[in-house]
Amino acid sequence: MTANNLNISLESHLHKILIPLVSLLPASASENLQPYISDPPPSTIPYNVLQAISQWSRTPAGQKALRANSLDPQDYNMIAMLAGATTSPEGKFGDYTPPKGPQAIEADRVKERKAITALLNALLSIGGAAFATWWAADKLRWTNEWRVLLSLFVGMIVAISEGVLYVIWDSRQKASKKSQGIRRLQSATHKKDDGETSPADLPDDLTTKVDLTDESANLRRRR
Repeated sequence: MTANNLNISLESHLHKILIPLVSLLPASASENLQPYISDPPPSTIPYNVLQAISQWSRTPAGQKALRANSLDPQDYNMIAMLAGATTSPEGKFGDYTPPKGPQAIEADRVKERKAITALLNALLSIGGAAFATWWAADKLRWTNEWRVLLSLFVGMIVAISEGVLYVIWDSRQKASKKSQGIRRLQSATHKKDDGETSPADLPDDLTTKVDLTDESANLRRRR
């Protein structure tokens, strides 16, 4: 995105100081400004129109024309004209996602290793159960057709069991991450300084000094 296709929100103070410029600007700049001083004004104005006005206000001819009409050239620099304005208010930008820190990256790597290990264990469990069933059926003198069917049946049961266990494990991981986020939020809320410090937050020696001072003051009052 370049300055040529950027729009700036046309604030009321900006619209007010742009109106007198129509008769002062050069013909091309005045023609470009004309659509944006109407009443009611549009919601945005191109950045390059404001940039041309700012450049003109710094020229000797521009400063002379502005002062001749009791206008301050400083009101037409970019900082003054963009005060309170919003860049591309009509645009819809996505939410900013900050990059992950080293701890978050390492935690993701650990989670990936655990998921890969769980997948390999599941495959070994399925294959081992199917092979063990095949071997046991062979010892029982079953025919090859029944041995294949029994091995597939046992493998399917083990696969379904492993899938259920993985779903339970994944749901617990998500619940744990959610609870950690809630705990961090609660901890941050409790740590906010409200301007008041309770005696429990003071060091033991300071609390003792305060109590002794209060007790001495009470004794003096009684005397």
